[in-house]
Amino acid sequence: MTSLHIRKSMINQPGHPSITYHMTARFFFILAALLGSASLHAQSIHDSLKNPLQVSGNIGLTNNGISIVPTFSLNAPATNLIFSVRKGRLSFDPDIRLTLDAKKGSMLFWFRYRITEGRRFSMSTGVHPAYNLATRTVTDNGKSWEITQARRFFAYELAPSLRISKHFSVSPYYLRGMGLQQDGPLVMQFLALNASLTNLELSPEFRLSVAPQLYYLYLDGKEGMYLASNIRLSHPSSGFSLQSTLNKELRSKIPGSRDFMWNLTLFWSFSHSYLPK
Repeated sequence: MTSLHIRKSMINQPGHPSITYHMTARFFFILAALLGSASLHAQSIHDSLKNPLQVSGNIGLTNNGISIVPTFSLNAPATNLIFSVRKGRLSFDPDIRLTLDAKKGSMLFWFRYRITEGRRFSMSTGVHPAYNLATRTVTDNGKSWEITQARRFFAYELAPSLRISKHFSVSPYYLRGMGLQQDGPLVMQFLALNASLTNLELSPEFRLSVAPQLYYLYLDGKEGMYLASNIRLSHPSSGFSLQSTLNKELRSKIPGSRDFMWNLTLFWSFSHSYLPK
């Protein structure tokens, strides 16, 4: 699951599968993911050794931390720490989004594999364990205090992409997340159709990228349709950029969903390659 902020009204929705069913399903999902990752690693290790180690990332500060599923936000200033360590077709991509006091947020630890990478068509898949941090009030012997609760999730994704031209591409995306405890959301499905206009030259120093997104969200029996967009103004020579995420609810029964939400984030990006000696 990738939500950053979920209201307690989601908890214990009627019709949830039994605990035994979810424990069994999670076991087989995790086992299949581990076996698949091991197989893909064995198949690609020879090619991987011929490629440099690539280290890149984005460090950001925002007025409102928004999840990769834009329905959910922290509703507070936050930091975004998004990194990637890649060797050949395999990569490890941590995605950490926390409020400034680190009491709320999410920590996703992606393991991704590029199935194919062509000039026109590419496809990748990935799995991640994750922690969602949220505050709750605990009362004991008449005394109450606030704690930060960490809920555990497991998710997998499929991300094909078709490049239409130098600056334009389209990419459907599927993400399924599963809660690993009964206290919280259990099943999420996220299906999106993305379009990307990238590196549009506004001047010799500035570039503009626009990425609209139409998506469907399923969460424990509730559904919603949304329209979102990322608009990014970058200054490549300095590594700095400004990005705004906009999210508009078209129709939704998702608890905690808001009609409209936005943020503004200042990013600093870096990228390095290291060749084996």
